[in-house]
Amino acid sequence: MQSPAALPESTPSSNPAARVPGGWWAVCLCAAWCGTCGVYRPLFDELARAHPDVRFEWVDIEDDSDIAGDLDVETFPTLLISDGERALFLGPLLPQAPVLARLLTSLQAAAPGGAGAGGEAQHVFERVRASRGA
Repeated sequence: MQSPAALPESTPSSNPAARVPGGWWAVCLCAAWCGTCGVYRPLFDELARAHPDVRFEWVDIEDDSDIAGDLDVETFPTLLISDGERALFLGPLLPQAPVLARLLTSLQAAAPGGAGAGGEAQHVFERVRASRGA
């Protein structure tokens, strides 16, 4: 049985949008004081190396409070996933690499034009994208 924290093997995305610069984003909203985030960070960084077609960003919501805006992050880690244009997911996620990998895969496989994550998620994504120079 594979450890829940172990990184799953990467499979290349078949979604062409995932391969273009400015395509898929995985943003972890965290806090430096959060022990769970500290444990999750190396797994998140490993996933970034395993998925070069996705832009991974780590955002400390206290250091970058302008990015979070009025978003009330209650549980860490909270993840924001975007296809580069629309925020598709915003919410807490188990701090396990396979969980994020499955979420990315399922969102990338979903039909284009599906429902986004809502206005608040979209505003947070736009601030992340602007602050990270994209």
